[in-house]
Amino acid sequence: IFREEFGLHQSKVYCFVHLSIQEHLAALYVHLTFIKEQRKVLKQNQVWRILLYVLKLNQVCRTLSDVHIHAVDQALDSQTGHLDLFLRFFLGLSLESNQKLLHSLVTQTGSSSQNKEETVQYIKKKISEDLSTEKSINLFHCLNELGDDSLVEEIQQYLKSGAQSELSPSQWSALVFVLLTSAQDLEEFDLNKYITPDKIKDEILVRVMPVIAASRKAIIRCSEITGRSVEALTSVLNSETSSLRELHLTVKTLNLSENKLEDSGVKRLSALLENPECKVKDL
Repeated sequence: IFREEFGLHQSKVYCFVHLSIQEHLAALYVHLTFIKEQRKVLKQNQVWRILLYVLKLNQVCRTLSDVHIHAVDQALDSQTGHLDLFLRFFLGLSLESNQKLLHSLVTQTGSSSQNKEETVQYIKKKISEDLSTEKSINLFHCLNELGDDSLVEEIQQYLKSGAQSELSPSQWSALVFVLLTSAQDLEEFDLNKYITPDKIKDEILVRVMPVIAASRKAIIRCSEITGRSVEALTSVLNSETSSLRELHLTVKTLNLSENKLEDSGVKRLSALLENPECKVKDL
């Protein structure tokens, strides 16, 4: 669990061999503190400073789901995503199967099923809001930790049906999660398998950008996009971590009227338009 290193002036210091261990222990600390003492926080301690992002000092919670909801909100407010893994561990500890493993540490567990359902419904509500794709994906991982895959099953049935219908924001997020967590490599992603060209908007393109980045080949045919989508697409093309090698983009109208393109933006746009597989009718 720990690794010994030599710090300043050759003094011995210890660190976790992997940060996920620290995240898990922090989650365990918060969970046990509430279950045993019905409160959300102890004194400020440098080792557990991560808790300060999750807990409010001197605030008492009535139920475990209250703590969960507050933790979800704090994770969503984070700009860096540093609480994402902590949140998954924290929610997973509330499952009855995991609480049985902790019976030697705590005897009182509370109403597990009620707490779980309240937390699940709150997370689903958040997924339906206008979140970034990365935050939505983490919330799906949280639902997975809580043993709820209803949204994923819903989108899987949609994929099996072969039908093409208008998807809600939460369903688009579920689709992205399913495609990214599929055991198969994403050789080709054709957005038009899921939506007709005339209905593709910037919001949808930006939402599926992680799938485009994970695919070797992406095919997009749409009626109109703006500079927001261009910015996202060129970022993917220029990213060293992106798997994308071929982008086949056909756009009827590229609308840049409400976008203030600076020099960097013009360069990225030019690079995109130079791609022989990218065709724009009206600019």
